Amino acid sequence: MFGQVLIHRPENSFDLNWNWTFRKGNLKEEITKFAAIDAVSSKTVRVTVLMIEMTMTLTHLGTGSRGNATLLETEQAKVLIDQGFSGAQLEKRLGRLNLHPTDIDYIFITHHHGDHGGGAAVSQKRWNMNIQANHRTAEELGLMPELTHYFEALDVIRVSEDLAILPVPVPHSGADNVAFVASHNGQRAAVITDLGSWTDELVTHVRGCEHISIEANYDHNRLMNGPYPYTLKDRISGRGGHLSNDQTGRFLAQVCTPATKSISLTHLSEKNNQPHLAESTVLYHIDELFTGDITISLQDGPERSHYIGQSNENELLKKSSP
Repeated sequence: MFGQVLIHRPENSFDLNWNWTFRKGNLKEEITKFAAIDAVSSKTVRVTVLMIEMTMTLTHLGTGSRGNATLLETEQAKVLIDQGFSGAQLEKRLGRLNLHPTDIDYIFITHHHGDHGGGAAVSQKRWNMNIQANHRTAEELGLMPELTHYFEALDVIRVSEDLAILPVPVPHSGADNVAFVASHNGQRAAVITDLGSWTDELVTHVRGCEHISIEANYDHNRLMNGPYPYTLKDRISGRGGHLSNDQTGRFLAQVCTPATKSISLTHLSEKNNQPHLAESTVLYHIDELFTGDITISLQDGPERSHYIGQSNENELLKKSSP
């Protein structure tokens, strides 16, 4: 469970209030005990927990052509978006976060391609994991019906009281692909991957999300001048292929609002892209619209977590006041 805790030390001034993100149980006593040692002086101090604010947390376990999985956590739920890793890899990557596959409530699958759903069936067989997928994806992956929950695009899936997920269709050749928009206490995060173009419908549902994870698969010049055969280049750059850095930037320019605080660029091609190219191209399009954090998600994870719904210290103090 992730969240923020605001600690006040009465014997000191206001500027020594503490505000940091924690990953602990929900017992205030534990947090107070944990916070009672001054990190600088190592002395025990008297503290008061002013408030605890839970957030939705998004952590990429890895993105790219060799496997994709993204962890979403709230106080009441833990879900994966995609499972394109072997069972051993999934166990290893979750283990770095002190989690195990059996801790996951659901796996949501965007589409059936191996780098996104290739580890879904083994997850059911090994750990009896519940999977959310549309009918075509479930059939293509050979999922176990008794552990599979079927969704329709644009039908909201209520995972828990504090997490709802909306599947939004996106064009991708040979697959019934969806993006996911997760909602937690009024805050939203989008996970968008494997699409060669976008629809007005996608723009509508993603606009104003606090966090957006979206693929920036290739640099156009690198792809066209690279070693791939023409047919493959045409498929990648086509309407049902993948988004280029430039396309991703143009899409983000349509959906970023002042509410958008963080962006993660995902699924970068190891042959046809570089992190600095993806970031600089995207920033060219959104530099005047976006003032938040932009990160690159690569193949080896887990990486830094994104906290959706996280207040700054002044906002926390205002909420904690009577």
